[in-house]
Amino acid sequence: MPDSMTHDNPFTVREAAPYWQSDDDRAVVYCMDSAMALSLFPEDRTDAVITSPPYDDIRDYSGHSAFGFDAVAGGIVRTLRRGGTLVWVVGDGCDDSGESGTSFRQALAFKSLGLRLHDTMIYMKSGPAYPSQDRYYQVFEYMFVLTKGRPTTFNPIRDRENRWYGQKWSKVRTRRKKDGTLTRTAWRADEADRVGMRFNIWQYAVGFGNHGDIRKHQHPATFPDELAVDHILSWTNPGDLVLDPFMGSGTTGVAAVRLGRRFIGLEICEEYAALSVRRIRNALAQPPLLEET
Repeated sequence: MPDSMTHDNPFTVREAAPYWQSDDDRAVVYCMDSAMALSLFPEDRTDAVITSPPYDDIRDYSGHSAFGFDAVAGGIVRTLRRGGTLVWVVGDGCDDSGESGTSFRQALAFKSLGLRLHDTMIYMKSGPAYPSQDRYYQVFEYMFVLTKGRPTTFNPIRDRENRWYGQKWSKVRTRRKKDGTLTRTAWRADEADRVGMRFNIWQYAVGFGNHGDIRKHQHPATFPDELAVDHILSWTNPGDLVLDPFMGSGTTGVAAVRLGRRFIGLEICEEYAALSVRRIRNALAQPPLLEET
């Protein structure tokens, strides 16, 4: 853990007092508008931003469903350090005119602000929230991974079983040349190849009984604890600073502190800010999570 950050404190927001800050400086929460807070943050400071914003009026969030995307996006880009990563978890609302396309517009807006669309990942759910009668059931959201330049940190999770492991030719690489012809190279996998790196579609169980801490359901829209854990493990290292500008129930903060990262959370609704503080304070008292999956 770095020094207590007294002379160069990344938690310092000019003209704003924290709603809550841990005694050991590992976490801080601001109860204020995200765009305003981000405009006061130091530049090039956060190592990763992992968040899911309100979108398309799908939820009310105690009257705070709308936010100024342009101001928030600009603030995120400004405070993200070179080589840092933004994970933007978002879906699209749907009405009589069809799907909104909000997710794509936001991803392209971040590109126009200078971020690199590093990966378009899928958060796949175990079932639909609102089964449709005239289209296939919607069971996913996007996880846009955007970076300020090339990412300086990538710790790939390797838990995908190699179904060909143990067979005579258990590793095959096929490449297509410019003229369209194929080349194939095959070799036997060794013990290290028993499991491989994940694909970019991550599936999680969802619903009231599958989100860990039951208190988080006091917030109307949550993502699984494991989703936050997996992204923090992938894109940050211990001691790094993680920001969530739409903190909600505090899931990203809980994962960050239990994985030995520092955390800043922003939440405009005091009810949810208080909920997050309770959960993060409890997480600080828990043993650290193993950095293995």
